[in-house]
Amino acid sequence: MIQACEILTPPVGRHVDETLRQIRAFQHVRSTGGAEATPSGWHPGDPVLKVGPDLVGKVWTVWKP
Repeated sequence: MIQACEILTPPVGRHVDETLRQIRAFQHVRSTGGAEATPSGWHPGDPVLKVGPDLVGKVWTVWKP
C-alpha cells in the first residue's frame, strides 16, 4: 500500500535516513491499527500521539517537540 510519495528532480539530493524513518513510522501506525500517530521527526521508542477526539485541535498541547 502506498501511503506517501516524494518526487525530487535530479539536482535535489535524497536523505535515505529520513525515508527509512518515515517507513518505520508508517509501520508503527499500521501495527497499532491507527490508534497511534507519529509526530514529525518520530523514531521508534519516541513518544506517540493517541488518536481520538480529544486530540483534535490540541496536538500542540500534547506534543512538545
